[in-house]
Amino acid sequence: MTIDIEPLRKELGRKIEEEDVVTQAPIKAMLATFDREEKVPEPGEPIAPGWHLLYLHSYARRNQLGRDGAAFAGGVLPKIPMPRRMYAGSTFTFDGDICVGDKLKRETEFTDIQLRQGSTGTLVVATQTRRIFTPRGLAWTEVYSTVFREDPKPGETSGTPVREAAPTDVPWRRTIVPDPVMLFRYSAITFNPHRIHYDRTYCIETEGYPGLVVHGPFAQQCIFDLLRDSAPGRKVKTIAVRARAPLFDTSTFDVIGRPTADANGAELWTVTPKGTIATQATATFAWVTPKGTIATQATATFA
Repeated sequence: MTIDIEPLRKELGRKIEEEDVVTQAPIKAMLATFDREEKVPEPGEPIAPGWHLLYLHSYARRNQLGRDGAAFAGGVLPKIPMPRRMYAGSTFTFDGDICVGDKLKRETEFTDIQLRQGSTGTLVVATQTRRIFTPRGLAWTEVYSTVFREDPKPGETSGTPVREAAPTDVPWRRTIVPDPVMLFRYSAITFNPHRIHYDRTYCIETEGYPGLVVHGPFAQQCIFDLLRDSAPGRKVKTIAVRARAPLFDTSTFDVIGRPTADANGAELWTVTPKGTIATQATATFAWVTPKGTIATQATATFA
């Protein structure tokens, strides 16, 4: 498939703004979806990493949705002439807290587009930079990438590419059972209409997957939660998440992790049933002074 992305490059720099207010009800839905016994933050208390997806939704109208249910118009990205899309990864920088009761403003900018060749054909990788502000200033920055793909060829399936084996000598581990109800609830609370996460017939017959696809941000949330639970009290400064292979509702998957050798960060992964890497992440912790202020800033890159 031949695609000219130069006309799309002309759209780089496009920006949109959205506003929302952080309320408790969506947090209750998130905790219920992931079956977490956790106190809902009170007004003025910070929300956890990943919970920003409960707010600032892009409310595309029905006539702005494509074949796959995802929006092709109304957002910051131009219409990309590829029929399939998947989450590719995110890099977060946390400069402040987002708290219950905060009025949020998000600035989203179309910042990059690349044409690549993968094992399944032509790929287009589009990147958005999202900056979330509270009344106290810039809080979180997310650089979010989406990969757009060709349709599978007749008789071809979209399985799991074989990646390297995940590490086994890790102290942090849990197993996730991504059943259809859990995936549907996550789609609902994040207002995600992408059909590969809830429409099994479409998923198998049109896109060639063996089952419902686990959302990339769902797997990302599992990584965030494992990190919070395994390093209590540590404040995350940056985390970079890279999707390497899809996960499906046809089997369980593991989320694993370990602190870095210097204890100033962590490495985390989601693992396919075959023991290979599906998602990988690198996190750095902020150095917090006894007065509770951040003394240094750290950076992170993909592992």
